[in-house]
Formats: sequence, C-alpha cells, structure tokens
Amino acid sequence: MKALFDQASLECSKTITKKYSTSFSLAIKMLAPEIQDDIYAIYGFVRCADEIVDTFEGYEQELLLDEFEAEYQKALERRISLNPILNAFQDVVHRYGLYELVTPFMKSMRMDLTKKEYNSIAEYEEYIFGSADVVGLMCLKVFVKGDEKKYNELKASAMKLGSAFQKVNFLRDLQHDYENLGRVYFPGINFSSLTNANKEQIVAEINSDFDEAFKGILRLPTEAKFGVYTAYRYYKSLMQKINKTQPEEFLSKRISVSNPLKLVILGKSYLRYQFNIIA
Repeated sequence: MKALFDQASLECSKTITKKYSTSFSLAIKMLAPEIQDDIYAIYGFVRCADEIVDTFEGYEQELLLDEFEAEYQKALERRISLNPILNAFQDVVHRYGLYELVTPFMKSMRMDLTKKEYNSIAEYEEYIFGSADVVGLMCLKVFVKGDEKKYNELKASAMKLGSAFQKVNFLRDLQHDYENLGRVYFPGINFSSLTNANKEQIVAEINSDFDEAFKGILRLPTEAKFGVYTAYRYYKSLMQKINKTQPEEFLSKRISVSNPLKLVILGKSYLRYQFNIIA
C-alpha cells in the first residue's frame, strides 16, 4: 500500500508549489498530465531547500539544511522517506538519474547561508549553475523521458532558460535580498547607486540568455513545449516590466506581474501555440 503514501507525498509537493508560486503552478498545469507529478516533486524539493536558506531567519538554518540533505541521502538509499517531499523527490531522482544534478544544487543553497557578495564572474556563474541551471536540467530529464540523446541536444538551452529565470528573480527580489539578507548576486555592481548603464548591462545579459533558451523551447517534446513556453512568456513579461523600472526603484518595491495579467499571458500563449506562431 505504499502507493497511497506516494500519492499523498505528491499532493504535498503540489501544495508547496501552489502556495509558493502561482506562475509555476500555472505553467505546470500546461504540461502533459503524465509528466506533471514529476515536475511537482522536483519543485517541492528545491523550494523547501530554498526556503530553509532564504526565509527561516531566527532558526538554525545550517542545521536544518544539514538535516534536510542527510534525510535526502537516506531517502535515496532506502527508496522511501517519512518526509513526503523527499519521498516524492527520491523516486524521480532514481527514475531519471538526477543524482549528479542534486549535488551542485545543494552547494549553491549552502552558499546562500554564508556568502553575501559575488565578486567574480566565476563565482556568480557557479552559483547560478547550482541554483537554477541544474533545476532546468532536472526538468529537461523529465521532459525528454530520460532520452539521453535528446537531453544532450537541449541541455545548453535548458541551462540558459534556468539562468534567465534566476537573473530575473534576482532583480525582482532585489529589495528583499539586498536589504533583508544583505546579498548582492551581480558582480561589480553597486545597487545602492544603480545606474541606467548598469541596468541595461544586466537586461542585455538576460535577454541574451532568453534568446538562446528559446531555440531549445522550439525543439521540446510536445508534452512539455506549451508549459515551458508559458513560463517563458511570463518571465519575458516580467523582464519587460523590469526594463521599464527606473534604477532607483529597484530597492523600494518588488516587481511583479498581476494575476489578471498572468491569465492574459496564458491566453495569448495558448493562441500562439495552437496556431504554431510562438515567438
């Protein structure tokens, strides 16, 4: 009867996703039903780790992360965990061989516990690879159903999409990260005196990532293409809003897309997808 517990575990991962990200919840619903649960399981795991290092102030965050990672390792060995998020995730790790992708992810989570500034491109890229690119690769493994040839063909684009999403998140959450957590991810930029030139440099970098990522979206399997395209369109809309934001406003508000606009994005994405004019 473990199947019943496995189903309950997936429901927990779905709940975490829906509570923490309406945009990703919406995008996941646009995936083929047979791959949705696996993406929920991945998101539940990465969200829990991220919350430990980002929002559990006042608690022993390093100890919590140590215990979370130790329980994950036990879940892998035993193929079961009484932590429902880990129980759902370990199954996906085994079925798609995600083992090597989890290690850099956890490394980046640990960096968030102690590292406040990224002073070199190498440090910055290492953090983004672990915190975002590998999550995109985990999802890609599911999208291609473990097909290694297809995975390798789309790997570079999936990483670029993960990078673009993460960098947009950096700008969206800049006020909280900078003022509450004391973090500065973009190297060589002083956000207390951000200039238009600085902003344009970051925007150009992100748009370049989006351009490369889009090439891969066009080649995704049918089961995944619309869902990923919907997430892409949402983040592109958020990027447009960021581009219109004055440098001095980044530290005074969180930039977001309203729920009604998200539904408009979904509708337009659906029409473009149906008529094969996605762009």
